[in-house]
Amino acid sequence: MLWNRVMTEKFELYGAPGHLIRRLQQIAVALFMAETRRFDITPVQYAALFSIRAKPGLDQTALANVIAIDRSTIANVVERLEAKKLITRKAGASDRRTKRLYITPAGRKLLAGVIPAVQSTQDMILAPLKPGQRLAFMRMLKQLVQLNNEHSRAPLRPKEARQRRYRPARLEVGRAARAAVRLRPSANVLAD
Repeated sequence: MLWNRVMTEKFELYGAPGHLIRRLQQIAVALFMAETRRFDITPVQYAALFSIRAKPGLDQTALANVIAIDRSTIANVVERLEAKKLITRKAGASDRRTKRLYITPAGRKLLAGVIPAVQSTQDMILAPLKPGQRLAFMRMLKQLVQLNNEHSRAPLRPKEARQRRYRPARLEVGRAARAAVRLRPSANVLAD
């Protein structure tokens, strides 16, 4: 039956990791929106607000690096948070063109109220798994995200959170490849 199994020449859509990850992300967003409905906040807005509270005075570029969001999306997120009076933008002391982001008392209040709903969402996402499976799943998920970070349109760059200049990312080479290079005699490396 077509609806049970979508295949095209040895490729099974419903078993593909990318498709399953996209579906899980849709489910996670749906659960988040249901649990946080009364707060009128999206997952990205929550991540931005949480990060601004943690690092007062971030600029938009630094915020984009911290939560791994592209610059055009972060501009819209910041505009919406400011329109809701959850954050303020203030000109930077050394560069007046740079706008620093600060959480407002209303933002702090919303964050304090929404955190239990966000935690409930995280619990709901993992609830179908047994406790040991949850730990294993989270460990593998973190590993996949970390090892594939540089392939993202907006890689997570927490160490660059305070930097304003864009620096091209280095492609991270796996442990096995690094070990192979270390084991190779230097004369062979020069000969290649």
